[in-house]
Amino acid sequence: MSLFQGVDWGTVILYLVITLVGLAAVFSASYVEDAEDFFSFKHFYVKHMMWLGISYVIALVILLLDRSLWHKWAYIICLVTLAIVLLTFTPLGKVVNGARAWLGVGGFTLQPMEIAKVGVSLAVARMMSKYEFTVQRFSDMVKVLALLFVPFCIAVLQNDTGSGVVFCSFLFMFYREGLDNWICVPAIFFVALLILSFLLTPGVLLLSLIFIFTFSAGMLMRDRWKVCVKYVAVLMFVSTMLFLLLSFVAPSKFDFYDCLLYTTMVSMIGVVVYAYRANIRKLYFLVLIFFVSVICLPTSDMMFRHLRAHQQDRIRTFLGLHEDRDLLYNVTQSKIAIGSGGFAGQGYLDGVMVRYGRVPERHTDFIFCTIGEEFGFIGVVVLFVLLAMLILRIMRMGDRQLETFGRVYCYCVASILFFHCFINIGMTMGVVPIMGIPLPLVSYGGSSLLGFTMLIFIAIALDASPIKSQSSLLKW
Repeated sequence: MSLFQGVDWGTVILYLVITLVGLAAVFSASYVEDAEDFFSFKHFYVKHMMWLGISYVIALVILLLDRSLWHKWAYIICLVTLAIVLLTFTPLGKVVNGARAWLGVGGFTLQPMEIAKVGVSLAVARMMSKYEFTVQRFSDMVKVLALLFVPFCIAVLQNDTGSGVVFCSFLFMFYREGLDNWICVPAIFFVALLILSFLLTPGVLLLSLIFIFTFSAGMLMRDRWKVCVKYVAVLMFVSTMLFLLLSFVAPSKFDFYDCLLYTTMVSMIGVVVYAYRANIRKLYFLVLIFFVSVICLPTSDMMFRHLRAHQQDRIRTFLGLHEDRDLLYNVTQSKIAIGSGGFAGQGYLDGVMVRYGRVPERHTDFIFCTIGEEFGFIGVVVLFVLLAMLILRIMRMGDRQLETFGRVYCYCVASILFFHCFINIGMTMGVVPIMGIPLPLVSYGGSSLLGFTMLIFIAIALDASPIKSQSSLLKW
């Protein structure tokens, strides 16, 4: 039996093509014309070629390994990778761009959180592959979220918020595994509220939260929309009467926001009683989300102040609350480079914005604008198609898995890839804040390249495994 039997060679070819496109882009972005030391390691393209070779070897090793060990050692791999991440808080750690997220290895640096994504994905897949696990059970979801919360907190402590936010992408995997829409919708709206907390007053936010809560409850109960409408009407009436009463008794000491907040919190008791009598258990979870939201929203300012100055400026600049010439310059130059490419591009190694260093970080986080300038609309579309095909093929791997472990892991990989692509391309085009997230397999960076290679080829190995029954993994 061939060692490579069952390997999805289409995905392997896509991986090779995308990495070679990345190598060509990094070379174009970092090549110095008339350089005498063409093969010196001081050039980014030389380092990238070295990391690319190491990644190919690691990919081959993963395909040669016993494919059952990933399930067997999932928790151990997760603990080891997170332990390596914790080394960044020791003297071995290095601060790069304000983030203490790097380890110095000789003349090279390594970002262990990129590798930890592999361990966390394996651990999540192992936890969710237990026979009794279900995403519909609240206690089970708490366990998984607690596992994801650990690397998120470590990333925040490293001042590497972008890497921490990546773990929020696992929401796509939960949804794919059967998480109810009524849970996903409030989660999305809650993120929106956090963003709006920088733009709106507490009163408007509370009103928004009440309407979101009511709308979600209406979706949950479906045929009981009249109950939700009555709840909002009674809540507003009681709050208004309370405000008028307190204004008469103690003028200027209470505003409408205070009255609405107190009335809403007391009304939750009635909602819980109604859920108990109507036997709507999922409404309990919705009430919990509401309480957490009410508690967290006032602390958004505190969390914002915890961020570094440059991170605050990025958020304010993106929301139009602050004008940072440096940030605006970076994004503006990136958009100019993409726009100057036109339909067919200016040609390889002929991009003016890239060649003359007018685009910052053009070989790393802003590598997309390099491709856009030199290959134009055609090149951008081709890159989109390649990345989309890779993500869709990995999702298809997950769909055809007969065991839960392989399916969940593939969905985790697809979620991480999609999130990285969306954020990186979005920040390059100025539609999302700058987070310092690389474009998978394209941006320069050994840590990122190794991490994505391991993520993808473990998925390929699991898909190629001749043992695909759930019962075969239970023995572990």
